[in-house]
Amino acid sequence: MSRFTMFSAHRLAMWSTIVTRAVLAAVVVSWFSQSVVADSATSPKYPKTRKVEVVDTYHGVEVPDPYRWLEDDHAEDTKEWVKQQNKVTFGYLEQIPERSLLGARMTKIWDYEKYRPPVKRGGRYFFQKNDGLQNQYVLYWSESLTGPAKVLINPNRLAEDGTVSLASWAPSEDGKLLAYGLQTSGSDWMEWRIRNVDSGEDLDDHLKWVKFSGASWTKDGKGFFYSRYDEPKSVEGKLTALNYYHKLFYHKVGTPQSQDKLIYERPDQKEWNFYGSVTDDGRYLIITASKGTERMNMVFYKDLSKDDSEVVPLIPFMDAQYSFVDNLDTRFLFRTDWGMPRGGVIAVDIEQPARDHWSEVIPQVTATLRSVSTVGGKLIAQYLNDAHGRVAVFAMERGDPGDRIRGRLEGLVELPGLGTVYGFGGRRDDPETFYSYQSFTEPETIFRYDASSGQSSVHRRPVVDMRPDYFETKQVFYESKDGTRIPMFLTYKKGIAMNGQNPTYLYAYGGFNIAITPTFSIPTLVWLEIGGVLAVPNIRGGGEYGKEWHEGGMKLKKQNCFDDFIAAAEWLIDKKYTSPSKLAIAGGSNGGLLVGASMIQRPDLFGAALPAVGVLDMLRFKEFTIGWAWVSDYGSPENEDEFKAMFAYSPYHNLKPGTAYPATLITTGDHDDRVVPAHSFKFAARLQEMHSGPNPVLIRIETSAGHGAGKPTAKQIEEAADRFAFLVKTLDMKVRGF
Repeated sequence: MSRFTMFSAHRLAMWSTIVTRAVLAAVVVSWFSQSVVADSATSPKYPKTRKVEVVDTYHGVEVPDPYRWLEDDHAEDTKEWVKQQNKVTFGYLEQIPERSLLGARMTKIWDYEKYRPPVKRGGRYFFQKNDGLQNQYVLYWSESLTGPAKVLINPNRLAEDGTVSLASWAPSEDGKLLAYGLQTSGSDWMEWRIRNVDSGEDLDDHLKWVKFSGASWTKDGKGFFYSRYDEPKSVEGKLTALNYYHKLFYHKVGTPQSQDKLIYERPDQKEWNFYGSVTDDGRYLIITASKGTERMNMVFYKDLSKDDSEVVPLIPFMDAQYSFVDNLDTRFLFRTDWGMPRGGVIAVDIEQPARDHWSEVIPQVTATLRSVSTVGGKLIAQYLNDAHGRVAVFAMERGDPGDRIRGRLEGLVELPGLGTVYGFGGRRDDPETFYSYQSFTEPETIFRYDASSGQSSVHRRPVVDMRPDYFETKQVFYESKDGTRIPMFLTYKKGIAMNGQNPTYLYAYGGFNIAITPTFSIPTLVWLEIGGVLAVPNIRGGGEYGKEWHEGGMKLKKQNCFDDFIAAAEWLIDKKYTSPSKLAIAGGSNGGLLVGASMIQRPDLFGAALPAVGVLDMLRFKEFTIGWAWVSDYGSPENEDEFKAMFAYSPYHNLKPGTAYPATLITTGDHDDRVVPAHSFKFAARLQEMHSGPNPVLIRIETSAGHGAGKPTAKQIEEAADRFAFLVKTLDMKVRGF
């Protein structure tokens, strides 16, 4: 008998009656050997997964958890389970003849030069480039845009299997030093070092246990600010142990990490995360304090011109999002959704910080404001207009009353079409900046923007083995269950027949204020080439329409996300794009939850389901790593109303025996320390137990892989070829070559 106690994000109450009963019989590994579960001769033979008696009690409701033992990813029996599941899955995939054809085509298209927007510091340009099939992007630097580039960091040389990635980097203000963070096997943990740009050699500095942090240099280049956790109590638990008590430090170049100066911590707030950034003028350190994944934060500042100055609260309210943009002397500009659900810009004077002295710089408009930067003395505002990019440029003017700052619209940055734009980084006095643009059928192109003329020019345009004119993208709108109007992007070959027989890939996310916008993807391009339709609805829970759209898919309203997604499927079928037997649904992380919940609520509606690295056990997610932070979106099982809502849709808990579920390929990574693989392990085991019928229900477990970031190109291609080969077979598609 063991007792579990849970704490909600708001610590409203402590529930101490959650009881667990565990009766663990002695079992040997031989339970895997010959024992199989199969409903027919045509379905795969799954390893039989042992069950244990574990029952938790939530608010008087007893909830069995028969696969709890799979949460221990270090246990030998879990490792054997992974081995046997992969044996079945890859045995099935290897028999699909189109698998190698799809992989070859993806590899061919993938092999082109890819660039990311340059960053300019000290007159030098730093940029990342991938020659084509390199597992990781390489960081280069150059004295000019047209001059020869030198390799600064090539992570491909750090691991033979390509699993070490350059996760974050920041050049000093004079461009002579570079702080950089490396990730291994997709883990969120980073180790930071400092490299001399001219010599290409590392200094002795070595920072460990860094997570959810960048590096922000002081103006003099003597050190930088970063955030970290304490070292985990055990190395074995670093991928699953809870992450609490984030702390902000200053590291002085040339000193050991043990001498780093603690700048800010809150022992009374274990769930707060801290991020420090130095203002362009070098005068202030801006400290943002947030709680988990809530889109709300507080703001503090520290005067760096004074030795041992105190950290001063500036915005002591965690009631909205406040993202620092720039400062004009003592007036700080913030992008915020306080009083403006779709976003605007305000000015806060640190000499008169009270709210009644705040002033509006850029008002809210119909489009959703996603980011703001200052370049060439102008404010560059990036918006989403019905989930595609729009960029506006504002001049900063001063005038009465009180010499307030106002943003005057100068014009829009002309974009190529219905796509996604990001970038526009730089310093206030930079004459230029860079941004990228892409769409569903246009790869990422890098543009240079001249701040004085307002003109854009192509800096890097990729050459890809494809014909974008073969395809078309359009945006449609449909009604969800409650009548809410939802936008959806559709991309397909020109001239397809609306006969209800088009294989369709329905992808969405719907959570954490994250917007899903038009993105170029080689696997989905190949899907289009073989005759598939790509459908991307912008469902509630995301950030496409601001704060209210996000809140419309949170906590007690989470079911709206599934309703929106299911309504998209019904619309596609009603409009004769596809039919249930030809319709596949896909999503990752929170999108994996979306797929899991939707396939369980409407198993009749889909021909295939691809939940990737999904949050699939809604009652246990907060017990691992950073899972506690998601309470802001999902709620907590400690709260009775939220428990009822989560329990009603939790994929792991709502599988029904004897149900014919869609063909399913679950994917996860054994080093995922954000959404731990136990979610996928337990869901797969129970799905195989409950499922009835010949449809395959498989799990593909990538080794030395995490939540997705930094995954080597080779692994990306292999996994994508497997996913789409699975769909080719499941949806009965014909692939005759390219």
